[in-house]
Amino acid sequence: MSKLIFECQDCGQQLLKWQGCCPSCKSWNSISEQKNTLTTLSNTANVKTMQQLNSQDQNDFKRILSNFKEWDRVLGGGIVQGSINILTGDPGIGKSTLLLQIAHKLADQQKVFYFSSEESLHQVSNRAKRIIGKNSKLFFLSENNLDHIIATIKAEKPDLVIIDSIQNCFLESTNSSSGSINQLRDCGFALMQLAKNYNIAIILTAHITKEGQMAGPKTLEHIVDTVFYLQGEDRWQIRVLRAVKNRFGPVNELGFFEMHSDGLQEVTDINQLLLEGLSNAPGAALVSYLEGSRPLLLELQALTLPTKLSMPQRVITGIEHKHVVLIAAILEKYLKIKFSMQDIFFKVSGNFKIKTNTADLGIALALLSSHLQQPLPEKTIALGELSLTGSIKPVSQINTHIKEAERFGIQQIILPKGVKVPTSSKIKIVHFSNAYELLNLFT
Repeated sequence: MSKLIFECQDCGQQLLKWQGCCPSCKSWNSISEQKNTLTTLSNTANVKTMQQLNSQDQNDFKRILSNFKEWDRVLGGGIVQGSINILTGDPGIGKSTLLLQIAHKLADQQKVFYFSSEESLHQVSNRAKRIIGKNSKLFFLSENNLDHIIATIKAEKPDLVIIDSIQNCFLESTNSSSGSINQLRDCGFALMQLAKNYNIAIILTAHITKEGQMAGPKTLEHIVDTVFYLQGEDRWQIRVLRAVKNRFGPVNELGFFEMHSDGLQEVTDINQLLLEGLSNAPGAALVSYLEGSRPLLLELQALTLPTKLSMPQRVITGIEHKHVVLIAAILEKYLKIKFSMQDIFFKVSGNFKIKTNTADLGIALALLSSHLQQPLPEKTIALGELSLTGSIKPVSQINTHIKEAERFGIQQIILPKGVKVPTSSKIKIVHFSNAYELLNLFT
């Protein structure tokens, strides 16, 4: 038995009657007519045998390793066999280039199939000659009919499958256009079953929409095993690979690549680029921020000036807006500096985003440096959390931060009192216990 329903092609909201505007996502002219088949429980369903979890082998997942250490780091040690993964990002960011390079590396030891639903063999071949040369064991097919793709995979049984991109693929049994909610959902489930049943690793690409959503309203994120974002950095030709979902590894690791004419090259020492061109100017403070297992040396930049408006401006990027306002309020409370009567402009250099309290002390020093128009001591890093009572508290994994700072010639680290540092460290350590003492750096 079936009845007519109406479904939004942007968010999947189902309605009993047609409307011009979707009540869920507020998009216009996105609701189309669909057939909804009502199903009932079968009386002939088979009873399945339950198994105990401890009856399974405790071996680690079998992974497919590439020669890209940055890629393997973000994935948690390589691509897991039988997994389904999504690589997403803005159009033109380098998703196809990165996957083509990885597929070429893996094709020497693995059977790799590359399906393109967007480009022809001629287009991909020209890019491949420029990036990986003529000698490649990679198999390619230009196809967007997912029924044909799945049939080919079942017949040939490759080790790794890349589909670029999922939004242009379609199943003949799904009565909707490519890229719609129904197609993406059905294609995702079909590929998930294929990956699990045949133990084949699958990597999909998906574009970011103008609203900043992946493949529409993140339709596939709950289906797949891993989701990775490839993002650009404005200052250099740097691409940042970030995991936002990973069932087989950490989600806070970053991988760095640099775009060249012959493809993406690994950046194994990103701090070397981050520290280039640092200026010892008022309003600048250096912090160490742990992203996964890698400490990043980031410059914080603050600009404060008396406001000419009834409500002071707060223009903040790279860190949560309220967090900088909170640090400014703590300084106003205990140092009697009227930040509430000043415009505050604040940013994290390198287009990075800080999500922990590691940079509290650096934020406070950047604001004070800008207000007093005095630079901090050269090659100085601040590490500490600022509490609401004005006290400075230690951060975790301090030895990791100090080791990385030593490697790049940092001369001084500002830490909370009581923090123990390695006795072999040659860096000058300055201890502060509360916000009152911070002004001693500027006298």
